[in-house]
Amino acid sequence: MTKDYIIRNARKEEHKAIGHLLVQAYSQLKGFPTPTDQPKYYHKLQHIHRLLTDDSIELIVAIDEEERVLGAVLFFGDMRYYGSKGAAMDVKNAAGFRFLGVSPDAQGLGIGKALSIACINRAEQMDLKKVIIHSTEAMKTAWKLYLKLWFQRVHALDFSWDGYGVYGFELDLEKKNAVSAYN
Repeated sequence: MTKDYIIRNARKEEHKAIGHLLVQAYSQLKGFPTPTDQPKYYHKLQHIHRLLTDDSIELIVAIDEEERVLGAVLFFGDMRYYGSKGAAMDVKNAAGFRFLGVSPDAQGLGIGKALSIACINRAEQMDLKKVIIHSTEAMKTAWKLYLKLWFQRVHALDFSWDGYGVYGFELDLEKKNAVSAYN
């Protein structure tokens, strides 16, 4: 697998491949609910494009030079559409991203990081002050990445989803940029 890829907004003709990739990526997470356990959740992943209900929502994709989908994430420029339980949808002047997935064949190439940075950059372009994300125990490997990208755990954003803990993270863009100015 090549290390060359492009990050951009997804095209309609890629929606089916993105849904397939997300189902594949999430169903292979050890400790995460299976498609049998959570059929509604996996239906949402398969049809992720149906969440593009507002202009502030973007489906961002990583593709290789042959235009194969390597990863994707859903960016929310307005937290009203974020769609989680808990306090996240009430955070003002914030963006969020959810449903980040990378093809098992493309893991280790920095795609998850590149998609996360694309969302952070998009929030900064919109002059927002925070970025909100959620994760689970099964996704703990990604937590290291989020912490390196200046996200902090915020317990007030946590909630339970059908018995699974969902953990909130927040990136304060003003603090990140202030620290970055000195580095």
